[in-house]
Amino acid sequence: MVSAETIRRSPDRNTGEVLKRTPGASLLDGKFLVVRGLADRYNQAMLNGILLTSTEPDRKTFSFDIIPSSMIDNIVINKAFVPEMPGEWAGGLIQVNTKDIPTKNFLNIQVGTGFNAQAIGNDFYKAKGGKLDWLGIDDGYRDLPKSYTTKNQFNMLTPAEKTAIGKEMNNNWGATASNVSPNVNFQANGGFASTLFGKKIGGTLAVNYNKTNRWVQMLNRFNSLSEGVFSADYNYNDDRYNQETTLGGLASLSMQFNNNNKVSLKSIVNVNTNAYTINRRGENFVMGDQEGYGGENTFKQNTFFTTQLTGEHSIATPLKFKWYGSFNVLDGYSPDQTRYMYFRTSGTTNPYLLQIGNTVTPESGSRLFQSLNDYIYTAGGDLAYNFNLFGKKQTVKGGYMFQAKDRLFNASLFANYLPRDNASLRGLSIDQIFAPENFGDASNTSTQFAFGSINNENMRYMANTILNAGFIQFDNQFSDKFRMVWGVRAEHYDQLIGSVKTWDKRHNHTKQLDFLPGFNATYKINTKTNLRLSGSQTVIRPELRELVDLTIYDFELNAAVSGDPKLLRTKVTNLDFRYELYPRSGEAITAGVFYKYFKNPIEQQLQQGGAMFTFRNPDEATAYGIELELRKKLDVVDALRNFTFQANGAYIYSRVKDQAGEIDRPMQGQSPYLINLALMYDLEEKGFNTTVLFNQIGQRIYYLGAFDATGGGIPDIWEAPRPVLDWQISQKIIKKKGEIRLNVSDILNKTLYFYQNADSKTSFQKNTDAYRFTRKYGTTFSLSFNYSL
Repeated sequence: MVSAETIRRSPDRNTGEVLKRTPGASLLDGKFLVVRGLADRYNQAMLNGILLTSTEPDRKTFSFDIIPSSMIDNIVINKAFVPEMPGEWAGGLIQVNTKDIPTKNFLNIQVGTGFNAQAIGNDFYKAKGGKLDWLGIDDGYRDLPKSYTTKNQFNMLTPAEKTAIGKEMNNNWGATASNVSPNVNFQANGGFASTLFGKKIGGTLAVNYNKTNRWVQMLNRFNSLSEGVFSADYNYNDDRYNQETTLGGLASLSMQFNNNNKVSLKSIVNVNTNAYTINRRGENFVMGDQEGYGGENTFKQNTFFTTQLTGEHSIATPLKFKWYGSFNVLDGYSPDQTRYMYFRTSGTTNPYLLQIGNTVTPESGSRLFQSLNDYIYTAGGDLAYNFNLFGKKQTVKGGYMFQAKDRLFNASLFANYLPRDNASLRGLSIDQIFAPENFGDASNTSTQFAFGSINNENMRYMANTILNAGFIQFDNQFSDKFRMVWGVRAEHYDQLIGSVKTWDKRHNHTKQLDFLPGFNATYKINTKTNLRLSGSQTVIRPELRELVDLTIYDFELNAAVSGDPKLLRTKVTNLDFRYELYPRSGEAITAGVFYKYFKNPIEQQLQQGGAMFTFRNPDEATAYGIELELRKKLDVVDALRNFTFQANGAYIYSRVKDQAGEIDRPMQGQSPYLINLALMYDLEEKGFNTTVLFNQIGQRIYYLGAFDATGGGIPDIWEAPRPVLDWQISQKIIKKKGEIRLNVSDILNKTLYFYQNADSKTSFQKNTDAYRFTRKYGTTFSLSFNYSL
């Protein structure tokens, strides 16, 4: 368990950053959790005991960065399944619990600022936006013109009528350089404890706002392998200018009617927005030795809302009843994502010409509008009966959970095109080229721009899933030393994707019943030492987007991403053995081993010569490893009495195989090792503390490649190890009611390499391996002041 105090002492701003320091855990893309080296799809999230669903339209994962750390009471990381838990995970079940009834009234306000060392003092590019962009909310500035109504009506228009709509759209293709503004952080939370009609009542209220600016320096290269030699199809240098904004609030109210009855209502709303500009320069050799430049402007707004009502009741001395209900909304909105590219023959002084043809294409001159709406309804409860057997307390528990999810995804892809080439027009700068006067009548002989859409019925899909789950679980204390929790869970999953009409080729309807047994046995050697053994079977279902035959071009990847309706669910068998020693309060020494078997794991792979990423099911995979954790106070030496040392790490070995013997490699997203280290100094009487934290993961397959019959093609893309060092120092002031805190994140600022091997070696060889991507994030400094009443 990660306590609120542990979170407070770290430089972490959100749940994801906290989780990456727990044993066997790391982050992918800064927000998606990897546990025991397993990709983020193998993990599950719960909020206040209620199951959550994916927060991303394109992957099966939960974006933990949407929950600010200030709203968290504690985080519990489960690695062993028991039947009362949801059954769809294999790496870790992350239970995030927000603040509940406080023990006393409180008010806490925090303000802060900071900067990214890589961005400060340099030009920072931003596309023009609306008046509410600073809140992470689009005010309609990026909307389609009012003359546009629906896809069907647009498709019925003549080319000239479509082009008239294109002329009305904002001419916001370029980005303007300016001085980067400081990062801003504000948090306020308060709570009360009182009585109402003689009943105990309490609640909390919190708001938070965070805006960060970051410049990420990137290399984007595509490599092909032939006869052991790499050749580059293109080689781009990308500068990504991110403005990430989080605006959120939390409210909770709980009433304890008596010692046996309690009801709580909790709500969270969070708007998490990433507005970014990518400026690209480089060479494209596939097009005939061309050099070029271009860019992409994107505004991705995710709104997450949940409201939860829960109750706890002791009906009689041996009988306890818990119930819950929740309503979740996830709205993903990305309006007017623009992309463009200019090229000329390399080494010449010829003018750059816009890449555009006589038909609509997504690579250049395109505008993409996407929306995702998820509505999730969850309800359930469990009944626990306590009784005595063998002279010990025993518990039998049964429960039921219902969750229904409705999704509507809609994407509209538009593009400008030239019916007949016009080099002088294509040579205009990006802020002038798509001005209204440069659009024509869309006739076949026109040398001015026309406007149309790329039509694909899969760019709009609906989905509905219904999960009915029930469990029976026994908690048996067989002796003073031996306890076992065991039982079975049944989950019936009804899934409809694409269309409700059976004759529609998008129609995909499946039903599946899974029985998921599990046990967790604990043997207490003495009051400080435990042995734990657990085994279970769980299931991993594909994310809805992965099952839809929808193909959308990704500018950053310079490739399309598509789903596969034939994907199968993954069945996972889990075994764990763990030794735990707790020498004294605040100290722990643990060691464990684990084994997992995957039937039909899900992985993402390049296809079509690297032009597309899609998903596939290998036959089977195995993963096994060891985990170690140490928390030790260093007061055995008087000079070190205020120091505490923490370390945790994991070693994992995994293999993916198929019946034909053509596959024998590690699982995608799996690291062979993970290391987290922390050294804390706490001078409590002076109100001073400081913490140094270190994190590193081993190399892992980021994307699977695609080899051809000759052994050439595209090798797997690996992510190289990257050390991350953070530091925090704080000092209490104003009679310890105030606190000044300095955080420095990513001090080493090492480049993150995504590489490909030309030989059988998978380790990173910096001077010989080909780079597919590189990322350099910069060191971030932040200073905050916190005051508590």
